[in-house]
Amino acid sequence: MKLYNKSKIKSLPVEESVGTVLVHDITKIIPDLFKGPCFKKGHVITQEDVEELLDIGKRHIYVATLNGELHENDAAIRIAEAAAGPGINLSAPQEGKVNFSSQTNGLLKINVSALEEINSIPDVIFATLHTNQTVQKGNDLAGTRIIPLSIDENRIIEVEEICKKHFPIIQVKPLQCLSVGLIVTGSEVYHGRIRDGFGPVVEKKFKELGSPVIKKTIVSDDMDMTVQAIHDNISAGAQMIAVTGGMSVDPDDLTPASIRAAGGEVITYGAPVLPGAMFMLAHINNIPVIGLPGCVMYHRASIFDLIVPKLLAGESILKSDIVQMGHGGFCSSCKTCRYPSCSFGK
Repeated sequence: MKLYNKSKIKSLPVEESVGTVLVHDITKIIPDLFKGPCFKKGHVITQEDVEELLDIGKRHIYVATLNGELHENDAAIRIAEAAAGPGINLSAPQEGKVNFSSQTNGLLKINVSALEEINSIPDVIFATLHTNQTVQKGNDLAGTRIIPLSIDENRIIEVEEICKKHFPIIQVKPLQCLSVGLIVTGSEVYHGRIRDGFGPVVEKKFKELGSPVIKKTIVSDDMDMTVQAIHDNISAGAQMIAVTGGMSVDPDDLTPASIRAAGGEVITYGAPVLPGAMFMLAHINNIPVIGLPGCVMYHRASIFDLIVPKLLAGESILKSDIVQMGHGGFCSSCKTCRYPSCSFGK
């Protein structure tokens, strides 16, 4: 039996049970046709239920009185409605639990500190996925319920006050569709010595996030050529610039210097993320410019997958945000990649 104060449980004639809560399932049997629960534990008995209970032979049932408390279903609904922000669908309560799912593809945002406050309230639980991960429409994201069958309403009011103060507790921010300018660096690619393997990978990643590459330029390891390509892409209408390769400390790797020379205000060069340490983030007139190291081409999950969705969701990324990525920023390189259902970036 679910947690409940035994002093509140008693046997009542069915006719006197309206408004009380069932503390056990009641089975209905139709020979050769049906056997299953007619009413489930936790059901609040209504006047309409009385005749059906009598029809299946129930004269007395075990029930619990609410005595001014909230039923588990009502409590879960109130918590969920107070916490849910944009981009969230709520399920109907089932066995006292309400689930949260995504209305759209986007970036899941959880107010972690507020979530901890809610879970500090006795008999209230609210469980979510990790914040800052991309989710798909229809994905299950969270669930909430109370532990007993009923709860003091003041505790739910306390939850609602926390939600009001920190709203939203959970939301899905849709990803903007930005026009992307892609610049592939490398003398060997520019002169046709090798095929461009980096560009197609990055184009595919952006496409999956809903942002098309509108212009792709291949340049040699030449700073002036790279700077011109950045400016040309911006003139062509690019709302984000991605420069691939040339991100290491080798003498011929000039991408970081080129981004600076193009007018980039650098947020970071280097990130405590593996794979992705040699990443650069800058802005030119509010247009994000990212320098992508070679690992993005070879690893299914990398710094790209942690940073770009945030940029597309309109997040402002500071140096301090990059620094905090060290905790969870190590990819285990599993034989079968399960990203984002893993610890990377969490």
